[in-house]
Amino acid sequence: MTKLITIEKNVLADFLSSKGLRDRYCKELEAGNILFIPYIPFAFPNDDLQFLFAQRQTGGKNHKNIAYKPKSNTISNAMSLSEQQSKRLLGIMQFYSKSCSTFLSQLLSPYDSKWRIDYASFRPFEEKGRPLRTRARNDLLHVDSFPTRPMNGNRILRFFTNINPVHHRKWITSDPFEVLAKRYGGKKVPFPRKNTPFRALMKIAKKLGLPISLRSPYDVFMLNLHNFLKENEEFQQTCPKNYWEFPSNSCWAVFTDQVSHAAIAGQYALEQTFVVPPSALVDPQTAPLAVLEKLSKFLMVD
Repeated sequence: MTKLITIEKNVLADFLSSKGLRDRYCKELEAGNILFIPYIPFAFPNDDLQFLFAQRQTGGKNHKNIAYKPKSNTISNAMSLSEQQSKRLLGIMQFYSKSCSTFLSQLLSPYDSKWRIDYASFRPFEEKGRPLRTRARNDLLHVDSFPTRPMNGNRILRFFTNINPVHHRKWITSDPFEVLAKRYGGKKVPFPRKNTPFRALMKIAKKLGLPISLRSPYDVFMLNLHNFLKENEEFQQTCPKNYWEFPSNSCWAVFTDQVSHAAIAGQYALEQTFVVPPSALVDPQTAPLAVLEKLSKFLMVD
């Protein structure tokens, strides 16, 4: 089961001065543990926090968070704002994204030169009792998979910050990916094959320029497992659980494609996602891709 690895300020200072320990926290993450930082490791202006607390996102059950997309330098899913407010929100999310990247590039330096900085998000809603469709709910245990952004075997590393001035953000975690893959893979959740007639036709259509989204067998399995876990009431009710509370002004990092997790309560959180390729991992054999290929006995990415 998942362990919480706490990194105090004095420990962090000693760690960052020692090149020989650079892979320590990467190993902890890849073992399915949570890195917990009981403070925010960069200066976050209080005025910016107050501005975020006043923001709302667009309605709709498919819009879970206000998203910042570094590649296009844009914000999506925020309620209509004035030009000045839009620029301020963009600036705050840029600051958060860059600050997270700078901090983790030191803490997790083996990943730094190879990872891709993905979306950052602001989560203004209370998670407890939030009216979302089942597959979109954050309060149901799941492993992460992105429906619109295939990973092709890359890892999903997420860095969270609880900016709520009063309340803790509450999580539960359960069995790690390898346990779930052995229990459900090839049974309740089939192992998709790469070389099938249908997939060959899809590849031809894509080469011809048709708007085809071709997901790897890895991504098909991960999304099917994500959906299966959320829709499996027996698993949600009877699986072993660890309960965690992340206080105000604290941060934590976790590979959310490996650790089954759920946010069961909490409002006002920020999050930055990093896409980490297998080549950057300290122990790639613990990654979901390696686990799946070992269980299925065939390659699951193109």
